[in-house]
Amino acid sequence: MSKEENKRKLINWLGLIGIIQLISYTAAVVFSPTAFPGYDWKSMAVSDLSAVDAPSRMLWEQLSAFYGVGSVLCSTCVSIYVSDKKVSTKLFRLGVYLFTIMNWVSNVGYKMFPLSDSGKDIAGFQEIMHMVVTAAVVLLSIVSLVLLIIVGCKKKEMRGIGIWALIALILMFAGAIGSGAVPKEYFGIFERFSTFSAVGFNAVLGVYLFKCFNKEEC
Repeated sequence: MSKEENKRKLINWLGLIGIIQLISYTAAVVFSPTAFPGYDWKSMAVSDLSAVDAPSRMLWEQLSAFYGVGSVLCSTCVSIYVSDKKVSTKLFRLGVYLFTIMNWVSNVGYKMFPLSDSGKDIAGFQEIMHMVVTAAVVLLSIVSLVLLIIVGCKKKEMRGIGIWALIALILMFAGAIGSGAVPKEYFGIFERFSTFSAVGFNAVLGVYLFKCFNKEEC
């Protein structure tokens, strides 16, 4: 095979967007509170920063711009690549597809139904739909990660992704259980475990895409 054929294709380079979207999301979570007087990251949710009436909304949208587009683009490129190259098993590819769908639901759903009141109780239609989107995102995340963990246990070449999927799932459950078990003043700490688990795993898939899923040739 020629050197030209051995070179990474554009779709592999697009995997690096996974890292960019993680950096963008992290920047938004860390710096947006500076534009929200009285915001307490230990007790308040990340979504409060992007609520309709939140004073930090504009800064959030600026800092998370690459996250919104990048999460969808990265996972979609991964899906296209594993489908085209028939990477691993059908179960593995299904796990990747579901994770990609989750990113689309998250990106579109939260933009359609942002929280209307930051830090307030869930009461109106907007807030209810926001929670429906959250439930769909959580369910799709769990199912996709479980499928990838199963494949990682069965296929040696996919063990690395399986381990990363397990770490992401543990963080997700730690966030869900912890945010409900700890006092309200510490809700935000554990809630961030859940939000960063999916964003971080997206970056992991992006790196694998860049590395052609550890194949010698792209």
